[in-house]
Order: sequence, then structure tokens, then C-alpha cells
Amino acid sequence: MKDLTSLEKIVGKESVLTSFPDRIAYNADCWPRNLILSRGQIITPNLPAAVVQPRTEKQVSNIVKWAIKTKTPLVPFGAGSGVCGGTLGDPQGVVVDMKHFNKILKVDKKNHMLHSEVGIIGMNLETELQRQGLTLGHFPSSLYCSTLGGYLAGRSAGQFSTRYGKIEDMVESVRLVSGEGEIFTTGNDEIDVLQSFVGSEGTLGFITEATLRIEEKPRQHYYRGFEFNDIPSAIDAMRRVIQSGLRPTVLRLYDEFDSLIAKRKAGRSKSSTSSKLIEKIEGFLPSQTASQVRNNATAISKAIMGRVLGAPLVLNTMVDALPAECLLIIGFEGSTSIAKAEADEAFELLGARGIDLGSGPGHHWLEHRMDVSFKQSAMYVAGTFVDTMEISTSWTNLERLYRNVRKAMSPRVFIMAHFSHAYEHGCSIYFTFLGYADGLDNTLEAYQETWDLALNAVRNSGASVAHHHGVGVSKSGFTKYDHPGGRPLFDLLKSTFDPHEILNPGKVWSNRDGVDAWSKIDREAL
Repeated sequence: MKDLTSLEKIVGKESVLTSFPDRIAYNADCWPRNLILSRGQIITPNLPAAVVQPRTEKQVSNIVKWAIKTKTPLVPFGAGSGVCGGTLGDPQGVVVDMKHFNKILKVDKKNHMLHSEVGIIGMNLETELQRQGLTLGHFPSSLYCSTLGGYLAGRSAGQFSTRYGKIEDMVESVRLVSGEGEIFTTGNDEIDVLQSFVGSEGTLGFITEATLRIEEKPRQHYYRGFEFNDIPSAIDAMRRVIQSGLRPTVLRLYDEFDSLIAKRKAGRSKSSTSSKLIEKIEGFLPSQTASQVRNNATAISKAIMGRVLGAPLVLNTMVDALPAECLLIIGFEGSTSIAKAEADEAFELLGARGIDLGSGPGHHWLEHRMDVSFKQSAMYVAGTFVDTMEISTSWTNLERLYRNVRKAMSPRVFIMAHFSHAYEHGCSIYFTFLGYADGLDNTLEAYQETWDLALNAVRNSGASVAHHHGVGVSKSGFTKYDHPGGRPLFDLLKSTFDPHEILNPGKVWSNRDGVDAWSKIDREAL
């Protein structure tokens, strides 16, 4: 372990954590690969040498200067809710925990501007803004366990991004500490480098403060559900809504299986569709499990995890054979008559192409939209792995991308998806997939192969491999395909703001190709 005495002099001995439990707690984010390793009782490959908890900007600056002298990698850490390995620890490095930077510095109600430190938890920030009749409008599903700094680092998108934009659309400026320990604010130079830091995942500097645009908290809410006969017609309806100039708060389309789950939870599924799927699954399961499924709808997921995921292609084929009914959720919010007028026009447009299910499904989604983030741990306990992948493309390429990715992944995992984060020129697809393999080695191999198949399908479809989860380690081997020719620019930024290469090394860009960027992690882990 490094000599940490001089580091303790910077922040105080109590703010340098070296115990085994502390280092485990900060060795990674929620990247599912690391959850698989933890389930296999492999928890040490990425343990940092220490965790440091600065409380002032000056302390962060001095930590960076200490790291330069000692050639110590520094890994920034917010709340650890990321899913791409963006805060993966370094055995020779120190994790810098930024959560003490948790103060709202100023709320300018007249100009609708917010100035805040970035270690604040998203829900705490939004609660205070709403108390004052305002909102940031940024509602990721991790809102309760993620920080403003994490949003900026990964170019986060909240569930209402169609209305409010992504985090890079909200931020006006940031204050940060560079890889040389220099403290500065963006926008004060001839060339504004703000957007170079937003999304850089701590590879160029430590963001400490941010100024963002905020809006009045909406007082009116209009939500509705619509059912469509198939995905193509639903996608076309989504596009027509957005390109007509309407700006819904949320516009979210579920594919066949995801629609079935959403409608069952809302109590709105048609008995014919539900029974067909359950009958097919029951026919594939032992009788005891089938009985559980019949008596308790939530047992479907347990049955799938325990029995069916060993043959995902069969289950995916079953889903493909079902009636292609798709649920679309749309909502408008505001504080004037404009919100009602836009909602009425959108509902009329969608009602002419689909079946109006009323307000129930929309308000059910609104009430339960954060639930999914807290339900994945049980799947790991059951011996499976679950992950998500958010990708994006143009409207004309959207259905093709969806089909290509499903085709590529179906032999390996059970897969479902929804379409959300819709914009004038394109949309995001959010895939959720579940897999199973016997034993740690086989599970890691299955997980890596799944991502390899998926990301290559995205690449070959001419789409983007990332929309709002960031890049971290998991997608770093594909950054060059999303940004052809971008590596020289990143290297230039790196040499300017982190010339000693101590800030979050190995993230965002990889010299390796595809998921082979993970191979070093594999060797260290196993």
C-alpha cells in the first residue's frame, strides 16, 4: 500500500479510509459484471489502495497534486449507481469520494437558475427545488441513489428527457479541478470546453460545482395509455407526435413482452394475451412451477430465472409468436392551458392510430416508474444475471436496430425492450436482458458474449452504443465506432487537462477492440 501519511495531512486522518470493508464498498459501481464476480465471492481485483473523502475544492486540488508526485491513479466516486464500470477501482490507486460536496449554493427563482455542488443526491436536490415550486426536470430511475456529479459525468437522461432534455441540455457551466490541480470554471475562456467535460466520466477533471437551468414545477398532469397492434405502427405514431411540434413529458413504448408485464401490473392486460403467454411458459416448466405461475403472477419471473433461461432462444421464440400488442405511455405536464391543449392534440393523434386505454396505465406508470431499479438484486441471488443496454438511432433506422439486436441476443439471453427518450430526429431503445449459465466461469463467458453480440449488432446497424448510461469500461472498446476519428481529440484534451494521466485511467476510450477491453479485468478477477 502507498504511503498515505501525506494524503492524511491534506484531508485529515479520519478522511482517508483504508479498512477492507471501506475499500470493498468503493471498489466499483453497479456494473453487473462486478456483481457476478461478487456473487462468485471474487471481490478483491479492483480494491483501491485507499478511499479519500475531501470536503473542499482546495483539498481536491491538493489531492491531485499529491497524486502527481506519487504517480497515483485517482478514481472519482459519486454514489456508485453507474452500470458501466465507470468507477472501477485501481489496486494502485485512490478512490476520491465526492459526496461531501452536497450543498445547494443558490436557487435563482427569478432567472430559473440553480448553482449547486455536485455530490448531492438527485432526490434531495429535486425535493428542495419542488419545495420552492421549481424542478430540474431530471428524473433518472436511479434518482434516489445517484448524484448530480454522476449525471454530468455520464451525460445522464432522466425519464422526462423528451420534455426537459438530457443533463447536457440543462447545464450552463461547471467548476472543476483539472489533472494538474488547477481550479477553474468553464465559459471564462475564449473557447468554452463545457461539453468536453460533460460526459468525460472523470477522465479530464473533478467537477465540484455546476450551474443549471431549472423550471417551474408543473401543476397539471395529463397521462394516457394507448395500445397498438404492432411495433412499426407504434413507432410511427411516436414519430408523428414529436415531429408535429408537440413536446410530451414522457413518450414510452413497450415491446410485446414488456407491454404484457406493464399491463399486468396496471391490471389492464387482455386475458387472451396474458393467458397465451402463461400457457406457453407453463408448458415449458415443471408442474410445481406452473402452479406457482398460475397462482401468483410475480412467480413468472422466478420461474423464468430458475428454469427457462437455460434455453433463451425457446422463450424468445414463444414471445415472438404472441399477438404483437404494444403499450404506449404518453404524458404532458405544465402550469398553463398549453399543456392541456397539447395533450388533447396528442391523444387525438394517437387515438386515430391505436386504442385509447384511458388515463389508468399512464398514471400507474407515473406512480411506479422508479420501482425497477430496486428489483434486480433478487435475480442475482437466484443465480442469473440481468443487465440493461440503452442505444439510440434515427427514426428510419429504429425498427431495424431493434430487430437486429434482438436477433443477435436471442440465442444467449431472454430479452425485452422499451422505446423512450424520443426526439425530433430519433429515439433510444432500452433493452433489458436476463441470462443464466452454470458456474462463475461460464456466467462470465456468457455475459461477455452477450455484450459482444449486442454491441456488434448495434455497430453494424449504424447506431450509437450509448445514450445515457455512460461508457465506463463496458463500452470503451466501441467508443471509436461511435466517434470515428475522435481519439486524437480525446488525447489532445487528455494531454491538456490531465497530462500526467492520473484521472480515471482506462475509462471511456480503450486501445483494445470491442469487449476485449475487459480481458485484463477477467485475468485479474480469475
